[in-house]
Amino acid sequence: MDFGLDEEQREIREWVRTFVRREVAPLEPEVLRRERAGQPGLTRDELKELQDRAKAAGFFGLLTPQEYGGMELGAVMTALVEAELGRTFVPFRFGGYADNILFHGNEEQKRRYLLPTISGERVSCFAITEPGAGSDAKAIRTSARREGGDWVINGEKTFITQGNEADFVMVFAVTDREKGADGGVTCFLVDRDMGWKSEPIQTMGQWGPAALVFDEVRVPEENVLGEVGRGFDLAMQWIGQGRYLLPARALGSCERLVEMAVEQANNRMTFGQPIASYQAIQWMLADSAVEIEALRWLVLHAAWLVDQGADSRHAQSMAKLYGGIKANEIVDRVLQIHGGMGYTRELPVERWYRELRLLRIYEGTDEIQRRTIARNLLKGHAKVTGSLG
Repeated sequence: MDFGLDEEQREIREWVRTFVRREVAPLEPEVLRRERAGQPGLTRDELKELQDRAKAAGFFGLLTPQEYGGMELGAVMTALVEAELGRTFVPFRFGGYADNILFHGNEEQKRRYLLPTISGERVSCFAITEPGAGSDAKAIRTSARREGGDWVINGEKTFITQGNEADFVMVFAVTDREKGADGGVTCFLVDRDMGWKSEPIQTMGQWGPAALVFDEVRVPEENVLGEVGRGFDLAMQWIGQGRYLLPARALGSCERLVEMAVEQANNRMTFGQPIASYQAIQWMLADSAVEIEALRWLVLHAAWLVDQGADSRHAQSMAKLYGGIKANEIVDRVLQIHGGMGYTRELPVERWYRELRLLRIYEGTDEIQRRTIARNLLKGHAKVTGSLG
């Protein structure tokens, strides 16, 4: 059993670590200033400029197959990269990414949607969540009816990531109410100029989702992604594509936060001595360090199962659940160690506090992860002895 990184993995991680330190982290003061003013941390052009610098060094499309110009790094390496990116709150991600279900498109759809998304020419969004259908995706009400050679879509989607910036949407609509999720949901590729509208949703963090409205939006038959009625299968494939990457990024955030807490504890003086000398502070740091290490191995184990082609859903749910809960506990301790300054918007601690809270909600709530884990145990799909048996 080898817990070490091979030479290539180490080189990739070190390159990303250096890139984050030299190119991304120095933007933190300006990003904080902009966000305090209610502005985006990075503009679309600034993000692309950073992505182009990375691409010039060969970093493009971490999980994208090589045939489409990507690196095809694999899950473990991508998790390590995400952890490094998580060490800064600057909203940066490497370019060359496209939603996994777009690879199911036909050749014409790949030309119009997949390839431009990978190259960064177009921005996509995934829309299944509705005001009355969040965790229960089978409850969606948005409908699509045939009319001549087209489909006409009506309904509303909510909390859609990149919904305000997207050029096109992968929207899921009921095409057969009787069949529902069992053969009655279809995925459509819908360009913004076909008529759907988006409205920003204000949140407590920097995540800026949108509400999408479809009012008699006409979509041609050739814009059906996959097969008519098989959209729910695509939706579940999208939702389960990389749940381990969310706690991977949180892992990096927690590492950075605890490093800040250690520095604060050693330098903050009260009653003539550093607060690091107090047992209460020491225990906060000790508990956080243990939880970070546990999270690291939950994330990497889930990613390793993905690379092995094994069923990783149980492991991903465990990593997602533990990561969300512990990241929130850790950032709370770090804010406490910083005292009043931690609560201000001068430091990034309160920003991370708001950002990490989202981890317990999106891409499957804590409750959904617990439901999944418990159901797997009760039905015999998983054992508490884990993969070692």
